[in-house]
Amino acid sequence: MSSEIFKKILDPFCRKPLLRTPSSKLRTGLVARRDLLRWLLGVPFLTFFPLPVRLSHAEASSPLKTSGERSIGQFFKGEELFYEVGVWLFKRAALGRLTFKEGGEKGLYIATLQAETLGVLGWVSRHRVDTYRATMEEVEGRRRFRALSFEEDVKIGSKKRRNSHTFDHQRRKWIKGRQRKDGTMTWTEEEIPPGMVYDDFLTASYNFRYGVYGAIERGRNYLVSTFPRKGASHYEVKVATKEEEQKKRSELKQKGGKEFFVKLYLDPEVTHSKEGLIEGWLSKEAYPVEGMIRDVVFFGDVKGTLVKNTKG
Repeated sequence: MSSEIFKKILDPFCRKPLLRTPSSKLRTGLVARRDLLRWLLGVPFLTFFPLPVRLSHAEASSPLKTSGERSIGQFFKGEELFYEVGVWLFKRAALGRLTFKEGGEKGLYIATLQAETLGVLGWVSRHRVDTYRATMEEVEGRRRFRALSFEEDVKIGSKKRRNSHTFDHQRRKWIKGRQRKDGTMTWTEEEIPPGMVYDDFLTASYNFRYGVYGAIERGRNYLVSTFPRKGASHYEVKVATKEEEQKKRSELKQKGGKEFFVKLYLDPEVTHSKEGLIEGWLSKEAYPVEGMIRDVVFFGDVKGTLVKNTKG
């Protein structure tokens, strides 16, 4: 199958408008093919990782019971998680790898999530590779991470582009960098409002798992503060009740390693789906083991699955 034939297959679907929902406006523009391929890499992996969470009512935070006396950095040091994303007829449309390692200085750590397209979709997208890299430091008695920088690199064929975010906590500044087509960077600064914590999604995922935002409990609703892009925003996370969890578990072919069933509600324009619903399973240690976005434009159901955990 040539790339031109594959493009002709994609084109009719890329012209479908998204539906109007109570929480979003009707989109009248076309969904570009490159946006779908970008979404294929970005959304599944980004949304499989918990973001900063506020409980629906106040609750004291505490580390995971399994953490013992280890600091947050030592608890996750050396962990590697590998994920596969499948869509439509493509069972392995993309592959993701999340690594966590020391950053060369005491209390400094680096988390890297890299995702790349595979097979036919990889060929059509010129083997796109997205890399997200977060540098964080231990604070609050080494029981919490604070983001220092967050970088996003995209490689499509021989072309590369980068977005950079640096957090100057002393000056309360968010420094943003964007790479131009000629390779040079443009820089802007914004104030970090008093009381705001700008954790990127990777830094926040480790805080969440360690228990910084409070314990995960069945039947609880959480408000999630996302990494700011166009102003502050939130979305909702629901942890299933024991009854709902048991019903979902009975439908599973492989039940091992799945502890909490969760639902994430996003704007449908973010997920390119009808309802904006993402649902899946977290392990006992709160890392994602499986997630699905249903009814995505063109792709149908998109599923991400943990295939390897070096520490599990």
